[in-house]
Amino acid sequence: MATWIAVAAVLAAAAVAGWWWLHRVDSLGRRASVPWISLGVLAGIALVAVYSAWRHGALERRLSGAASELVGARVHVHCQGYAASFVDAEFEPGYVRFDASGRPARSTTVKADECGHLRSYLGSSKARPSPDEVVAVHLLTHEAMHMAGLTDEARAECAAVQRDARTARLLGASAEEAAALARAYWTAFYPRMPDAYRAPDCGAGGSLDEHLPDAPWTRS
Repeated sequence: MATWIAVAAVLAAAAVAGWWWLHRVDSLGRRASVPWISLGVLAGIALVAVYSAWRHGALERRLSGAASELVGARVHVHCQGYAASFVDAEFEPGYVRFDASGRPARSTTVKADECGHLRSYLGSSKARPSPDEVVAVHLLTHEAMHMAGLTDEARAECAAVQRDARTARLLGASAEEAAALARAYWTAFYPRMPDAYRAPDCGAGGSLDEHLPDAPWTRS
């Protein structure tokens, strides 16, 4: 959206400048003033839109890099804009498409609010993430598990809680900060998830325990 706004502003500025050039001298020989105000406003809009598009792209590249590390293959994280969210029929904060044979797309869409929380986390000290930031980091991990091929929500969720600390480290947290974030999700949010997202054998010694050193149940 920001890119299209920038293009529209540049085209509008060109149109204003072209109109002035064609009418800079009227039939009586009088010179028209250069429309500096209009051109300045349009240039400002274009610059703001370009910066917004660059900032959005930088966030997607950072999140895509972390997700690619988790998946073990190059994947893309698309941060949905607020305008697009109005016409998106999906109610989930993030989703991955699967084809008819169950193969996942190499991309995920994350809604605008959650990407905002991820941006906030990236810009924070990582020492005391907000509940929204904790959930957003986990969401990124969860969608990465889908892109890795896990279609079942409970299995993807259990795989994700065991990798949340790694995701946090990939986003700039220290080992201690990452472990605390993973533990926070496991203790405060996982128990409140819908039944479809929770598995009774997700935990220490359960059949879904991958015995990863970052699993939240390995920390006291």
